[in-house]
Amino acid sequence: MIDNHKISDDCREISSKESPEIAVSEPYLKSLEKKVRDLETLIEVSSIISSTLDFTKLVAIFMEKAKTVMNAEACSLLLYNRETKKLEFEYAVSMERDTSGLLKKTISLNLGEGIAGWVAENLETVIVADASCDDRFFKGVDKIMDFCTTSLVAVPLVGRSGLIGVAEILNPRDRKSFCEYDADLFHALCRQISSAFENAKFYSESLQMEKVRQELEIASVLQKSFLPDSSVFKRGGLSVSAINIPADKVSGDIYDFVEPTEGKVGIFIGDVSGKGISAAMYMAKIISDFRYKARLMEAPDLVVDRLNSGLLNGPMGMFLTAVYLIADTKTGELKIVSAGHPPCLLISGGQVRVLEGHGGPPLGILRYDYSYDEETLYPGDRLILLTDGVFDAKNKAGVRLGFDNIIAFVGTLKEDGPILNKLVDYINNFSSGAEQVDDITLVELCRDV
Repeated sequence: MIDNHKISDDCREISSKESPEIAVSEPYLKSLEKKVRDLETLIEVSSIISSTLDFTKLVAIFMEKAKTVMNAEACSLLLYNRETKKLEFEYAVSMERDTSGLLKKTISLNLGEGIAGWVAENLETVIVADASCDDRFFKGVDKIMDFCTTSLVAVPLVGRSGLIGVAEILNPRDRKSFCEYDADLFHALCRQISSAFENAKFYSESLQMEKVRQELEIASVLQKSFLPDSSVFKRGGLSVSAINIPADKVSGDIYDFVEPTEGKVGIFIGDVSGKGISAAMYMAKIISDFRYKARLMEAPDLVVDRLNSGLLNGPMGMFLTAVYLIADTKTGELKIVSAGHPPCLLISGGQVRVLEGHGGPPLGILRYDYSYDEETLYPGDRLILLTDGVFDAKNKAGVRLGFDNIIAFVGTLKEDGPILNKLVDYINNFSSGAEQVDDITLVELCRDV
C-alpha cells in the first residue's frame, strides 16, 4: 500500500536539494540594484537622443543625467574646434551653477594641455583618483570657479570624422574617488552623445544647405528679372544678341541693352568680382543704377564716371569690370568705354581686330575720369563683347583656352549669320568633361545695312 505521507516528505526533500536557498549580502544586492538603475539610465538617454536633433538641448539633458547617475558635484563638456585646434567649453555645471558662459569666454585648451587636452590628444579614458597629485591637471578652471577638483573621469568623444571633444565628470559625492565601473558607465553614456552630436551636426548642415539652396533660387530669379526680357534686340540697321551661361545658380556676369535717345543703342556688359549670392545682389544694384544713369546722359563716358562714383562706397572687395558703348543705328558710329574689361573683337572685311582702346580701372576701386574710343561698324561688320569666362575655360587637363585661341577661332568663321552659338560650341568642345569654373557671357552687335 502506498504511503502518501512518505511520498510528500520525499518530494519536499528533493525539492529542497534541487533549489537550495542562496544568501546574498546587502551591499551586493544594492550593487546589483544600482547596475539595473544605470542600465535603465542608458536606455533613457538613448530614448532622449532619438527624440531631438537640437544638440544644445541634448547636451544639457545628457550632462545633467550623467551628473545625477554618478552622483557627482560637477560636469563639463569641451568641444574640439577644428579651425583653432583647441578645446572649448560647451557646457559646464559646478555645484549646481551653470558656468558654461564664463568658461567659454575665458578658457580654451590646446591638445595635450590639462587632463582634457591629454585625453583629446591620446583618445583614452582617464580616471584621476587624486587631481592634486596629477601633473597633467590644469588648475585654471578651479581658480576661476572657486572650485576644488579632487577626483574625475574624462572620456574622449570620437565620431566617424574623428575627435569631437572631451566629457568630464568631477568629484563623487558619496566617496573619495571614482572607480573603474564609473569610468565604464560614463564611457557608455559618452558613446551615445558622440553619435548624437554627429547626427545633430549632419541635420544642422542639411538645414543650412537647404537654406543656401533656397537663397540661391531666390537670387537666381531676382538676377534673371534684371536682365533684358529678350536676349535679342534690334533697332534700325543694328541687331544685338546675347548669351549668358552661369557657372552656378547665379552669375556674376551682366549685360543690358538700352536706348539713351532716339537713333542710339547702348550696350553694357560687365563682370562682378566674386560669385554666388553676394555677387548677384551687387549685380542687381549695378543694373538698376546703370539703367537710371544711362537714360539721363547720352555720353557713355559720363555714364561710366557716375556709375563708378556710386560704387566707390560699395561692399569691401567688390568691384566691376565693364564695357559700355553707344552705337548710332544709322551710321554705325561707336563710342566705347572700357573699365578694366577684356577688349572687344571687331570683325570687318574678313579680319579680326582687337579693340584695346584707352580704357581705365575697374569700377568701384578709385575715382577716375573715363574717356571713350571711337570706331565705326560698316554693313556686314560685327562686334563681339565677352567676359573672361569665355577664354578662361579649361579642359580636363587643366589647360586654359586662352584669348588668342578665341581670336583665331573667330577668324575662321564666315561673315554670314550669328556666331555666338558657334563660339559657345567651340568652348564646350574644348572644355568637355571639365567643370565650368566661371560665368560665360557673350554679346554680338551686327550692322545689317
